[in-house]
Amino acid sequence: MSNFSSNISGFYKLSLEERQQFLAKLLNLDQDDFKLLKNLGYFLPAQIDMLIENVIGSYQLPLGIAFNFKINEKDYIIPMVIEEPSVIAAASNAAKIARKTGGFHSEKIKSIMISQIQITHLNDIDDAKELIIKQKDQILKIANDQDPLLNELGGGALDIEVRELTTQKGKMLILHLLVNVLDAMGANVVNTMAESITPYIEEITGGKIYLRIVSNLATHRIARCKAIFDKEMLGGIDIVEGILSAYEFALADPYRATTHNKGIMNGIIALTLATGNDTRAIEAGAHAYASLTGSYKPLTKFWKDSKGDLVGEIELPLALGIIGGMTKTHPMARLALKILNVQSAEELSQVAAALGLAQNVAALRALAAEGIQEGHMKLHSRNIAKIAGVPDKLIEKVANLLVKEKKIRVDYAKEILERIKEGEKL
Repeated sequence: MSNFSSNISGFYKLSLEERQQFLAKLLNLDQDDFKLLKNLGYFLPAQIDMLIENVIGSYQLPLGIAFNFKINEKDYIIPMVIEEPSVIAAASNAAKIARKTGGFHSEKIKSIMISQIQITHLNDIDDAKELIIKQKDQILKIANDQDPLLNELGGGALDIEVRELTTQKGKMLILHLLVNVLDAMGANVVNTMAESITPYIEEITGGKIYLRIVSNLATHRIARCKAIFDKEMLGGIDIVEGILSAYEFALADPYRATTHNKGIMNGIIALTLATGNDTRAIEAGAHAYASLTGSYKPLTKFWKDSKGDLVGEIELPLALGIIGGMTKTHPMARLALKILNVQSAEELSQVAAALGLAQNVAALRALAAEGIQEGHMKLHSRNIAKIAGVPDKLIEKVANLLVKEKKIRVDYAKEILERIKEGEKL
C-alpha cells in the first residue's frame, strides 16, 4: 500500500457508492475487499447512509438467543449480539437452574434520567442555590414546555437537585434536572430540556453556564434482580462454596472485581446491542456505580439460604429504551425487541438485570468447577479448526482432538488435518 494523506475533505458529500470507490482506489483494495464493502446486509443504502457520517459499509456480528429465562413469572427468549463463544449457552444454563426455584424476580424501575447543568462564576453560591430552589416550579415549567407530548403521557421534568462542587477553577453549582423519560433512553429529551432552562438559570443567578448534558450515571434508574440457584443443579455444596469464595475475592480486590463485572456485562451489553441501545452509556454507568463507595466493587451479591442454595442479587443503573434512536431505525433491533416481547423500557431493564445475574452465576460456577477455559475452549476450538482450513465434515473431529490434547491452536489444527489426510487414525 502506497503512502497517502488522510487530510481528506468533502468525503461526506459523496454518495455511499462514491465513498466505497474512493476508498478502494485510495487503499488499492482487491475485489474481495470491495465486495465486502458493497454487502450492506439487511440495510438499504439510504438507511445506512443516514445513521452515521462517512459511512462506507456495514459491520455485522452474530445474533443468538438465550432460553430458559423466567422473570417475574413471564417467560422470555432473549436476543444477544456477541462475538464471544460460550456466553449464550452459559446464560441459558444458569437460567435453567434458577427456574427450579421460580426464576428471577426483578424490582420495579423508575425511568428517571439526570441532566446536569454546570453553573460557574457565581458571586454568592448560597444565594444562587436559594434562588434556584425558590424558582423550581418555573424551571420545571420551562423544561416541560419543550415536550408537551411527554407530559401528556405522564412523563416530563419532575424535580431538581442542587449540588455544590469545589474544583481547581473554584466553586460550582451543579443543577440536576430529573426527568421521567418513560420508554425512551432519554438522552435527547433531557439535553433539550437542560438547554432550554439555561438562559433562565443564568438570569436568576448571574452565573455562567457551560455544560448542560445527560449523566450516564443514572442513579434514579436502578435495576435490582434476585434469584435462588439450586445447589444440586449447580453441582453440589462445594460449588456453592467455591462461588461464595470467588465473590468474596471480588469484594476485596478491584482487580478481580473488574473481571467479575465484565462477566456480568457480557450478557447485559449483548442484549443492549441487540436492541439498538447505547452500549457505551450502559457500560460507563455500570462501572461508575461499582465505584460509588470509593473503591471498585462487584455489581452482584451472593449468600447461602437456610437450605444451602445460592442466592444471587444484582444492582446497577440501566437506562434502556424501546422507542427512539436505533431501537426504531435499525431493522434487527426492531426484530430483537419483537423476539423479546417487552412492553416497556422498565421491562427491558428488568430482563437485562436478570441476564446479567445469570451470566455472572454461570461464570462463577465454571470458575469454581472445571475452570472457565474448559467450556469456553470447547466452543472456541471449532473456530480455530475453521480458521485452520479444516473442511466442515471434519471440524467436529478436529475440534474434539484440540480439546483432548489441550492445544487450542491454529498450527496444531493444521497438523491434525494433515495427519488425517495422510490416513493416520486419530
